[in-house]
Amino acid sequence: MHRRRVVLVLVALSLLLLAATAAAQLTPREQLGKELYFDKIASPDNMSCASCHAPRVGWTGPIGGINKHGAVYRGAVPQRFGNRKPPSAAYATTAPNFHWDAVEGLFVGGNFWDGRATGWRLGNPAVEQALGPFLNPVEQNNPSMRAVLEQVAASKYVHLWTEVWGAPLSLAEADIAMEYDRVGMAIGAYEGSSEVNAFSSKFDLVERGMAELTPEEAWGKELFEGKGMCAACHMAPLFTDYTFDNLGTPKNPRNPFYSMDDVLLSDGQPINPEGAMWVDPGLGGFLASLPDEYFSGLGLDKATAVAENLGKHKVPTLRNVDLRPEPDFPKAYMHNGALKSLKEVVHFYNTRDVEMWPAPEVAENVNVDELGDLGLTDAEEDAIVAFMCTLSDGWVPMAMVSPVRLATARLSVLPNDPGARRVRLSYSLPRSGPVHIAVFDVSGRLVETLVNEWREAGQHGLDWSGERVASGLYFVRLRTPDATQASKFVVTK
Repeated sequence: MHRRRVVLVLVALSLLLLAATAAAQLTPREQLGKELYFDKIASPDNMSCASCHAPRVGWTGPIGGINKHGAVYRGAVPQRFGNRKPPSAAYATTAPNFHWDAVEGLFVGGNFWDGRATGWRLGNPAVEQALGPFLNPVEQNNPSMRAVLEQVAASKYVHLWTEVWGAPLSLAEADIAMEYDRVGMAIGAYEGSSEVNAFSSKFDLVERGMAELTPEEAWGKELFEGKGMCAACHMAPLFTDYTFDNLGTPKNPRNPFYSMDDVLLSDGQPINPEGAMWVDPGLGGFLASLPDEYFSGLGLDKATAVAENLGKHKVPTLRNVDLRPEPDFPKAYMHNGALKSLKEVVHFYNTRDVEMWPAPEVAENVNVDELGDLGLTDAEEDAIVAFMCTLSDGWVPMAMVSPVRLATARLSVLPNDPGARRVRLSYSLPRSGPVHIAVFDVSGRLVETLVNEWREAGQHGLDWSGERVASGLYFVRLRTPDATQASKFVVTK
């Protein structure tokens, strides 16, 4: 049996949990990080952090067509692709610095799927991860740190730099590296804020005594922690243990990285010289890049450590694992997006060694102790999925919903489309700002996000189609920095 441990930065986690209890305003550093996160700082300028890590899908890939197939996102130069699907940016700040746990005999922590954002230099892996994509030629493709800072200097939010760091942004050559690090520090602050690490799922409200799991969800939680052995690696409250594992995941044949032998970088070298023969080394690949002295200092042999960790990838948090803008929105799972639904993931864990699944990409180091032949029934698999669906942030307990606060929410049949079902909404804003409007079913599960962007002050309206949902009671919630208001309506056939 693989031994697992909870690796928690207790002070940081306590602060996150406290922050989650109130919708606090962002601090200036967090606000600066948010502006940087959503700004298209790329070459060409068509890509931001949010292009691959969007809030509406749990801070990961937001394009359903990509998730359905290769699951790897194109870079600012659209012909260029990296090799793995975007990990979630939420709860990334809770990871400890990458280190060797001699007691457990495991490498722990860091960010990116292979742990290469170690936190050794700036003290937090998420801060270092935030800096990577800006200069990566298969991602945001900026030619230099200076090029990134020049775009920040020309932005409308550059005034925040002085407020946060006490001096205007400097483009002096001697200050470039320091100022660039501050970009990562600000983004890390935003990623650690209660807006990103919200702790606002149904699971969280149940833990606070504000909601109850359905019988199926409660059964799924029991299976998750017991027979399914999911909690061996994905334990509450963060639903990860920050370690690395080879689950026997097969290749994703649609991964565009396999064709990157024909796509050249500016130096004339192919992105992936190995083409279709490439095998993802995972953590072993990162370890191979470290000097021999790192391993000798730990009392390890480098070649052995690399071999024992080939094919292992970071155990991701399961928070927001099912968060999506509408129920049929495609999401991709595993480090390469090979599996396409939570049901498929659970079935793979359950039956990998007893059904005809494709061969693992890396056959060495496959975990055979905690998955592969779990003996779960189909109903038990469904229950585990139901429990994981309670981990999505933004859940609305119906007892907290007021039926009268939204300006208008009424069901009407449009005259020009008599067979359609429409909900016409109107809302007024006393001031301009970000607006989030979403529809939820009677259990509090997100059905669809209608608005998630900046709106000017004044009166607004929109129509929502109920064509794809069953008849019944639904709720629509309007959320602004000033207030959260909601109303209920009925969809009928």
